[in-house]
Amino acid sequence: MPQRSTILGGERHVFEDLRALMAAASPRRSGDELAGIAAGSDLRRVAARLALADLPLATFLNETLIPYEDDEVTRLIQDSHDARAHGPVASFTVGDLRDWLLSYDADEAALAALAPGLTPEMAAAVSKIMRNQDLITVAAKCRVVSRFRTTMGLAGRLGSRLQPNHPTDDPTGIAGSILDGLLHGVGDAVIGINPASDNLASYITLVELIDDLRRKLDLPTQSCVLAHVTTALAAMEKNAPVDLVFQSIAGTEAANAGFGISLALLDEAHQAALALKRGTLGDNVMYFETGQGSALSAEAHYGVDQQTVEARAYAVARRFRPLLVNTVVGFIGPEYLYDSKQIIRAGLEDHFCAKLLGLPMGVDVCYTNHAEADQDDMDSLMTLLAAAGVNFIMGLPAGDDIMLNYQSTSFHDVVSLRHLFHRPPAPEFEAWLRRMGMIDAKGRLAPQAGDGHAARALLARGEAA
Repeated sequence: MPQRSTILGGERHVFEDLRALMAAASPRRSGDELAGIAAGSDLRRVAARLALADLPLATFLNETLIPYEDDEVTRLIQDSHDARAHGPVASFTVGDLRDWLLSYDADEAALAALAPGLTPEMAAAVSKIMRNQDLITVAAKCRVVSRFRTTMGLAGRLGSRLQPNHPTDDPTGIAGSILDGLLHGVGDAVIGINPASDNLASYITLVELIDDLRRKLDLPTQSCVLAHVTTALAAMEKNAPVDLVFQSIAGTEAANAGFGISLALLDEAHQAALALKRGTLGDNVMYFETGQGSALSAEAHYGVDQQTVEARAYAVARRFRPLLVNTVVGFIGPEYLYDSKQIIRAGLEDHFCAKLLGLPMGVDVCYTNHAEADQDDMDSLMTLLAAAGVNFIMGLPAGDDIMLNYQSTSFHDVVSLRHLFHRPPAPEFEAWLRRMGMIDAKGRLAPQAGDGHAARALLARGEAA
C-alpha cells in the first residue's frame, strides 16, 4: 500500500500505509496506544485527519486493510459491496462524504439507500474527521427498523433490553428482576439474560422461564439467553423455545475464531432460528454484541486501529439481518477505553457507524469499576445517544450487574430518558402496558412501579387475561 503524507506546522508527516493513516487519525484511546499504532502527538493526529479528509473513498475499494486472501471478513466486505448504491458518492473524498452527510440532502431515505454502498472502513474513516456533534446529528437522521414480536427502531421511540442477570442463574431471582423491569416499562427490545455458564440444561431452563412468563402475561417481546451460538443450536435441536440467537462478533476472521465462530456457523444458526418461525411481526432472529478492543485483546487486529476493526464487525452483523446489535462500549475496560472521554466518544462512533451501515444499533452505556469513569459520565452518554436516536439501551436493577460485575443503565434511566425525550417503547409493548393498566393516558408509569404488590397484581392480571 502506498505512503501518504501531509505538511503541518512546518513538518512533513508520513504515513506508511492506509492502516497507519487510519490509526493516526483516530481520537486518542488507550487500546491503540497499547498496540503501538496511535499518533504520537496531537499535531500528528491532526495531520493524519487532514490527509484522510483528502483521501478518495475509492481507496477503500482498491486497498484492503487486511488481505483479501487471509480474512473472510475482508472477503465479505469486498464481495457484498453494492456498487449501485455507492454510485452517488463514488467520486467523493472522505471529507466530501462528511460534508454531504451533514447536508439537507442526506435525509432518512438517502441515508438508507446509501448504506449498502458503504464499507465499514469508509464509515470508520469519516467518523474520524467528525466532531461528537456531527456523529449525533447524522445518526439521528438514520432510521433502521427491525421486527420479531415488537417493532424496533421506529421514529420517536426508545427501546430497552431487560437484563435480569443472576450470579447463579437462579430462576426465582431472575423472574423477580424481570417483573421489576416490566413494571418500569422495560423489555420491549428483548428480555436478555447473560447466563453464568454455557450449560445446555440451564440455557433451556432460562428460555422456558421467559417463554412461560411471556405467554402467561400475553407479553409482546422476545427472549434471548446470551450463551454461545453452539449452545443455542443444541437447544433448538431439543425444541427449546428459542426466539433470538445471540453471539459476540468481531471484525476479523482470527478474532471471530477466538470466539469459536465463523460466518458458516453463524449462517447455520441463522437458518435454524428462521426455521422455527417464532416471530409474529418479522423474521429478524439474531442478536449480536460487539465492543472496541476485542480483536486487540485476542491479538487478532492485524495492526488496524480498534475503532476500524469494530466497524468491520458491523459487516458481519449486517449479513444476517439482526433484530438487535449492541456495542458494550465500556465493558472491556480501561486498557482499551481508558476514561469517560474515550468511552463517550467510542459510544457515539459505534452508534454512528452502525446506523450509517444500516444496522439496528443499541448501546450498553457502561463502565467497569477500574475505569476512570462514573455514573455521571454514563448519564451524559445515554442522554447524547438518546438525542442521536439510539434504538435501545440496557435496563438493569439499579444499573448494577451482579453477575458480570460492571455498571450500566437502570430501569429508572430508561424511564427518565423516555420522559425527557418523549419517546415511548415499541408500539406493541406500549399497547400492552396500557392494556395491563401500567401506564396512564399520557404514557406515565404507575407510581407504585417496582413495588412487590404491583408485581403480584401484574401476575394476577396476566392470569386473568
